[in-house]
Amino acid sequence: MYKLKIPLKDQKALRNVLVLATAQALVGAQLPMHFILGGLAGLYLSPNACFATLPITMIIIGSTLSSPFLSIFMQKFGRRLGFVVGCLFGGLGAAISSLAIYFNSFTIFVIGTFITGVYMSSYSFYRFAATDTARRTFRPKAISYVVAAGLISAILGPQLVKISSNFSPVPFLGSYMVIILLNLIGPFIFVFLDIPITKNFSKDLNLGNSQVPLLKNNMIILAIFCGMISYGLMNLMMTAAPLAVVGCGLSKNNAADVVMAHVLAMAMPSFFTGHLILKYGTRTIIVVGMIFLFLAAIVGLTGVGLANFVIALIFLGIGWNFSFIGSTTMLANSHQPSERGKIQGINDMFVFGFVALASLASGGLMNCAGGDTNIGWQLVSIAMFPLLTVASLALFALRFDTTTTK
Repeated sequence: MYKLKIPLKDQKALRNVLVLATAQALVGAQLPMHFILGGLAGLYLSPNACFATLPITMIIIGSTLSSPFLSIFMQKFGRRLGFVVGCLFGGLGAAISSLAIYFNSFTIFVIGTFITGVYMSSYSFYRFAATDTARRTFRPKAISYVVAAGLISAILGPQLVKISSNFSPVPFLGSYMVIILLNLIGPFIFVFLDIPITKNFSKDLNLGNSQVPLLKNNMIILAIFCGMISYGLMNLMMTAAPLAVVGCGLSKNNAADVVMAHVLAMAMPSFFTGHLILKYGTRTIIVVGMIFLFLAAIVGLTGVGLANFVIALIFLGIGWNFSFIGSTTMLANSHQPSERGKIQGINDMFVFGFVALASLASGGLMNCAGGDTNIGWQLVSIAMFPLLTVASLALFALRFDTTTTK
């Protein structure tokens, strides 16, 4: 049996990892809930089916726009306060979404999901926070352990959707009330986080002047680009999946089960992804992740049975895990602590900006580009191939670049 061995020098980092993993498991359960509910509730409220996934897109746009500012806020005032602010916005967004559903307003629902994006932004920094007090050799493991806690949220979130569906006669309302409660738990968890505020951060922390030299680093460029592709294409397919499952004649519970299988696949490899990165290098693991994303697209083209959806979304989750954790580790090793407020915010702005485009494209491909749900799902799968090819070529092009690490 594998035994977790943590050197004394990493004990503080481990404590923070445990706190962040707890938040990932409990508070983070709201994200699979949002991705299950967003498209279905959007379809329920929207006057035009083409905009069914707009609420999910707005979550990601909210995350994209708030990421640079929240990152700098955390560097100035600390991770703990930044994560608490994220929970406050998450609860506010869910409250507004609840009112929108009660009053049957798609416009208000979109506003609520946009505000929820601030929580998603703070959530995305859990993985970086895990590295703040960790030595370089412990960083990939720290990231992996936090992401691995998504195993719990992967189970908890969809089950909460099933249980809460009967809390109110108004569709989806009970589930959003549960999301409010999850955000109220968050601040009590982050009390135990112990990450010191960086004293020697760069004096130039604005968003406009000093990021250009950082972005001349090929390793940073490659990390951001691979993060964009892996997260964006994962979101493209995942956002479409609940609509495709229900649209092909399966039940809402089947849709929840497919998303649960996907999020489990996103989390489970994390128990060993960090070890594989240390052994084989970040780029090798990113390449393996891209291969699994290719496989997800191929399986998506083979049919629309429940087994097809489950297998495709499992491959999608594994591919995201390897490629995204690899990209995150590459980025974390490419800059100094004094630069993290800028570069991590820039990274998430690019990543979630692309994810927002992918999410919006997902609804268009599913509901408006094809003649039926089956064709729409095939178009989503086909859309995966061009960008995966570009990412693979970028990894190969920088293979022999001496300015990048393995």
